[in-house]
Amino acid sequence: MVKATFKNLPSAKRERIEKALLEEFSTYPLADAKVSHIVKKADIARGAFYKYFDDLTDAYVYMYHIAIDTIHANMSPDEKFDPDHFYDRVTKFIDKTQNSKYEPMMKLHMSQNEYLIPDNFKIYSRQLLNMSPQLWSAMVLSHEVINLCLSDPENQEKNLARYKKSLYMIAKGMK
Repeated sequence: MVKATFKNLPSAKRERIEKALLEEFSTYPLADAKVSHIVKKADIARGAFYKYFDDLTDAYVYMYHIAIDTIHANMSPDEKFDPDHFYDRVTKFIDKTQNSKYEPMMKLHMSQNEYLIPDNFKIYSRQLLNMSPQLWSAMVLSHEVINLCLSDPENQEKNLARYKKSLYMIAKGMK
């Protein structure tokens, strides 16, 4: 968990460290990221890094949450299954991500890092437990199509078309 010493830093210094974190996690998978790169880019002492974060994974999770909060800004969860709503949310997410400074980090997260985050899937699974089968299917499918579109932009249109068709199949199965 990010320590209070980091949260209480002057905003300019905190932003400089966040920029270094984002650059590191956008360039290297978490398994290859290095504290030495971050402290050099942020112009802080190595010991200071550990006053701010427990470890590299802690720093990564901090930046991941900033990225997700930024990308999901103005999106609200919808409890009703509506294929168009899901499709619109996913296409907006992809568009926002591709025009975002967080795109490289999100690509690495989805392709390599999400399996390295402690309890990531337990937390995700618990969030999905109480959903209807239709909502659960749409959420899992949404995550997969986002991953496909970010990792294979040349086939984005085809993947989105198949995704939309699949959402309508899920909706049809509800009746």
